[in-house]
Amino acid sequence: MKDIIVGIGEILWDILPTGKVLGGAPANFAYHISQLGFDGFVVSAIGDDELGEEIIENLRSKNMNFIIERVSFPTGTVRVALNEVGVPCYEICENVAWDNIPFTEEMKQLAKETKAVCFGSLAQRHFVSRESIHLFLDNVAEGTLKIFDINLRQHFYSKDLIDYSLKRCNILKINDEEILLLSQLFDWCEKSDMDICKRLLQNYSLDMIVLTKGTNGSCVVTPSLISSKPTPIVEVTDTVGAGDAFTAGFVAGILKGKSISEAHELAVEISAFVCTQQGAMPALPREMINKITDSF
Repeated sequence: MKDIIVGIGEILWDILPTGKVLGGAPANFAYHISQLGFDGFVVSAIGDDELGEEIIENLRSKNMNFIIERVSFPTGTVRVALNEVGVPCYEICENVAWDNIPFTEEMKQLAKETKAVCFGSLAQRHFVSRESIHLFLDNVAEGTLKIFDINLRQHFYSKDLIDYSLKRCNILKINDEEILLLSQLFDWCEKSDMDICKRLLQNYSLDMIVLTKGTNGSCVVTPSLISSKPTPIVEVTDTVGAGDAFTAGFVAGILKGKSISEAHELAVEISAFVCTQQGAMPALPREMINKITDSF
């Protein structure tokens, strides 16, 4: 039996200038982890509408595993505008299906079998989904990787929510803009990203922090080492979902017993490729997939 890896939270349609593509950070993560040979699961909710049905059809076409409940709220959409270098700006609709994910017995059973789970702050903006995410985390086994992909968007977060989530995870994934926002939110005096990482490691029971910095590279910081990698120079189509692909590549590498540096290198490579493609869920090249699946 393969390891079950879960992305729990938002699933939605990203409305790009060129049309709609399937998205949502947990769904993007689960899709890429599935490509890398794991049993990736999406846990979310959709509306009883055409957009929701299209999500199910899309996931099935990608051979994805999912537990997605139908609820009496519309399927989520996000309007995405891209700047001149392909960096997205998001307009996120509220009171949608993924705000109202119910916790079911099927989810409880899945949690008990989960090897790693990725969750964020966005899907915790509403109490229903927030409670379901917390219950899922309550039911995972000891030793499960719990990745908090902080994913700060618009005004959909608070100090208490971030603090609680940091206490529930053992890996933090964050970008260079978010780490400064977090420091401001907590009224910390640290100004550099490395100093903030050290404070986070001191204050919370984190095994590691994955820090992405766009074209300025990325770092993985643990209590005993720092892995730094440059960002490859590629022709960017858009950066939608690149961070989620990075997280998936890194987690896949760690779960397959690769060193932090090796897992980091794989994450950088996958993320750079996603930047050259449209949307958050492109098919990865076979040679990239083989770097993980050949070790099964």
